[in-house]
Amino acid sequence: MAGKLMNAFCYEGYRGGAAALKKVKIPVPIPKKGEILVKVEAVSVNPADWKLQNGIMRPLYPKFPCVPLSDVAGEVVSIGAGVNDFQPGDKIVAMLNFMIGRGLAEYTVAPTNLTAKRPHEVSAIEACSLPMAAGSAFKALESVGAKFDGTGKPFNVLITAASGGVGHFAVDLAKLAGLHVTATCGARNIDFVKSLGADEVLDYRTPEGESLKSPSGKRYDAVLNCTVGIAWSVFEKNLSEKGKVIDLSPGFSSFVTVALKKITFSKKQLVPFWAKIGSKDLEFLVGLVKDGKLKPVIDSKHPFDKAPEAWAKSMEGHATGKIVIEI
Repeated sequence: MAGKLMNAFCYEGYRGGAAALKKVKIPVPIPKKGEILVKVEAVSVNPADWKLQNGIMRPLYPKFPCVPLSDVAGEVVSIGAGVNDFQPGDKIVAMLNFMIGRGLAEYTVAPTNLTAKRPHEVSAIEACSLPMAAGSAFKALESVGAKFDGTGKPFNVLITAASGGVGHFAVDLAKLAGLHVTATCGARNIDFVKSLGADEVLDYRTPEGESLKSPSGKRYDAVLNCTVGIAWSVFEKNLSEKGKVIDLSPGFSSFVTVALKKITFSKKQLVPFWAKIGSKDLEFLVGLVKDGKLKPVIDSKHPFDKAPEAWAKSMEGHATGKIVIEI
């Protein structure tokens, strides 16, 4: 497909939100060694995508013009040198480098070490919702000792923002691991989060929700913090003796708290967390979806030409589950 053009959306500078996304014609990429060329069928939006546009990695990333989005599902069109595990026609799900993106286009190239085959039982829409969101939830739970093969010991976990992209997967996976789950969300999503299997659900806008106190009086052995703006002091008083807060959206204050905890030799820990996700993790998650053990919840689906609407909806911050663009 060398020399052919494709449709894509890109932005050319920091900030600007959805209005800055412009539809353009750019060359179809050519897969290099260890890469595959993918005809994109669906791609999901993560908060990290528009936060990058807002400058969280400035001045290093992104490079302009930027074709954003990193979680894609589609079909292999061609393969680069050294690729043996994939062939044209294979249905796949892949996680691109979110700082570079390139997913919001008709074609993209994906590294095989971040790609997994997708069985026909798992749709492109379901698959593209998995990499960053379900992958982060899975690796965070794994980091605090959760086991997904029935061999783990039960413990108490708190999951904040449990109706969101990462949060709803975290609840599903925590219950699969046999954990006791306390979750927070807005009032309109309480029944939804309960339907995921959460044992206790707190409305974060109430005094009880703001305190994060378990209704049954349990102390949390682990917290998956999927939101921002909660002070360490609120977490600390609800943790067990060696409880950990896994911060999936760490900011400057997180690193200050980490430093203070080290100085005071506290057994309670705050852990800034970035998931390192590989093809084996994607294979595992796709397998759970195939077997009906993990259910991606799709907040909304948007056609390719309406991609800016999906971007704007994610920026509003109230999605229940994942926002997907069909291509």
